[in-house]
Amino acid sequence: MVLTLYKKDTSPPSRSVFMAIHALQIPNVKFVNVHLPDGEHLTEEYLKMNPQHTIPLLKDDDFLIWDSHAICGYLVAKYGRNDNLYPLDPKMRAVVDQRLHFDSGVLFNTLRSTVAPLLYSDDKDFKPENLAKFKEAYSFMEKFLTKSWLAGDHVTIADICCVSTISSMNEILPINEIEYPKLTDWLQKCSQQDFYKKGNAPNILLFREMIKNKLAEKQKSV
Repeated sequence: MVLTLYKKDTSPPSRSVFMAIHALQIPNVKFVNVHLPDGEHLTEEYLKMNPQHTIPLLKDDDFLIWDSHAICGYLVAKYGRNDNLYPLDPKMRAVVDQRLHFDSGVLFNTLRSTVAPLLYSDDKDFKPENLAKFKEAYSFMEKFLTKSWLAGDHVTIADICCVSTISSMNEILPINEIEYPKLTDWLQKCSQQDFYKKGNAPNILLFREMIKNKLAEKQKSV
């Protein structure tokens, strides 16, 4: 087995896969940094592997798969000792899948549309209308958290994938613990998990520093 992950440490989707790898205790994974500003995701070699030129990208021997949610599900199916992280029961899996689609369609889309103009265009700060969408997303999450974890009574890849995005959003618009007590408790519980400490915590600091530096750089040019 030769497992290679093409990744970017500040990327929430990459961090989701980091956490899944740690949760599953998969050894000997080769990590390859992809430097987007230099266009390393647009090289002929990378496009042959992933024509969508996104990160993360997983290569398992000669098998290639991208999209963090698809990667996490694949890793559980192939390397998990059981199906706890991605249940086989149709109803339980449907709830997990719904949360995963919420992450890609709402959480990450909201984060990306807020951060990208600061990082890659002339915006000097975050748009108020985008920050308002953060609060709407937080409200949805608060309603979802009716049990111990996001999709039931134990941790699943729904928690792993959503917390990578939520923890990033929290760096931009801190979660109000009075307004969103369940979300606050869930984020705290996630942060206490070993997979979070190893796969997310060090890199969320890099994300924080990246945003802080970019805001300072833009403010100097005002």
